[in-house]
Amino acid sequence: MKHSTHQPLTVLGSINLDLIATTERLPVAGETIGGGTLSRQPGGKGANQAAAAARLAGSARMIGAVGNDDSGRLLLEALAAAGVDVIDVARRDTETGTALIVVDREGENQIAVCPGANSEVVLDGVDFAGDEILLCQLEVGLDIVLEAAGRHAGYFALNAAPAQPLPLELIQRCDLVIVNETEYALMPELADARLVAVTYGKDGAALYERGNLVARAPGRRANVVNTIGAGDAFCAAVVLALRDGLPYEQALAVANAVGADAVGQQSSQPELAPLMSYIETVGPALPA
Repeated sequence: MKHSTHQPLTVLGSINLDLIATTERLPVAGETIGGGTLSRQPGGKGANQAAAAARLAGSARMIGAVGNDDSGRLLLEALAAAGVDVIDVARRDTETGTALIVVDREGENQIAVCPGANSEVVLDGVDFAGDEILLCQLEVGLDIVLEAAGRHAGYFALNAAPAQPLPLELIQRCDLVIVNETEYALMPELADARLVAVTYGKDGAALYERGNLVARAPGRRANVVNTIGAGDAFCAAVVLALRDGLPYEQALAVANAVGADAVGQQSSQPELAPLMSYIETVGPALPA
């Protein structure tokens, strides 16, 4: 199936090696849980979103940094294999970013991130085209996100995670902000944002304009294996769907379908079909 015609999408963000321990349940403070299994896989919100965008749209560009180590090399190879242009990913002497993750049998997780080279992302020598979409997150420095928002004249989307206070100038610059329900509650300043997509897990997603609900789409049933990359797949999908001109409800439904596909796979950078496949599966938007 052919891809629809998408605007170029560039992702600025984190690139991590995920070290994942899968256990029966998540430990509480001070507790040791035995019997787990360990896996290593590509991750980082930025890299996950870039890989998802490339698989959905046929191509994507990544801006970030990895260490000059074996982990960095493997992560770049994984991105390139997904169809991501990695020419703007710098190699640093600092170690590659790493995420320590515990996942239980229901797919819920606990994550601790060691940023490593993600703390050394710079935009020197990076150019932005006016017709491209720029998608950022907050696992790299807020100063870099602000610089990118100021330098890029085109469509600007922000996955405001991890949650933190945001300056008004950044909120006003965003064409789209994407958060989960917990992050939305922690950042009341998002009520002033132009457009905010909020995810509610199995309960679906909604869009708010200046704090007012304008669209909602229910969640889709899924066999939950791993939730780590699902939100990132949703982010890439909702940005692409909205920029393709889909109505709000349909764009949310398509992104929910992509997220449901993602949670059924073990990888944080899951295999995804072209976006048009999900559009055809969802069908036209339902009447309001």
